[in-house]
Amino acid sequence: MSNPLQRPSGPAPRDADQAAARVRIRHFSKSLPMSLLKAREAVMRHFRASLRRFGITEQQWRVLRALTSGETFEVTELAEATFLLAPSLSRILKDLDERGLILRRASPTDLRRGIVSISPLGLELIARAGTESEAIYREITGRYGSERLAELQSLLRQLEECLDGPEIAG
Repeated sequence: MSNPLQRPSGPAPRDADQAAARVRIRHFSKSLPMSLLKAREAVMRHFRASLRRFGITEQQWRVLRALTSGETFEVTELAEATFLLAPSLSRILKDLDERGLILRRASPTDLRRGIVSISPLGLELIARAGTESEAIYREITGRYGSERLAELQSLLRQLEECLDGPEIAG
């Protein structure tokens, strides 16, 4: 069985144009997933130092922020809301629980299901870190413009809604 990522044998292409001619695919710089990742990285670069000062990772912040939007979450709902895989979320919840930033309990209707909420200590951390986060948002808004940022967020929501549903067949 051949490996689809293995380089084909034979001479290497002389330049990128020859490679592009062989493979009918858009240029890497025009890749939507890569453009979104690059934009995310540009944004997150401004938040990482602040998160480190508060001793939390990007994923932990994501979980804590999600927990501030509702009273409680079932673990599976939280995984969906934060776009984290269950094993990763499990490790994150364990750490946040040990630090007293969240409260965990079993569902009263189904003891196999976990319920998570943010603790008073977690809310305190969000309030402190949130002040810095909002300052970073103000800086980003100042550089990019409030109207453009609102438009970008609207366009991203529209893209998400448009693509929500069955996968596109390839």
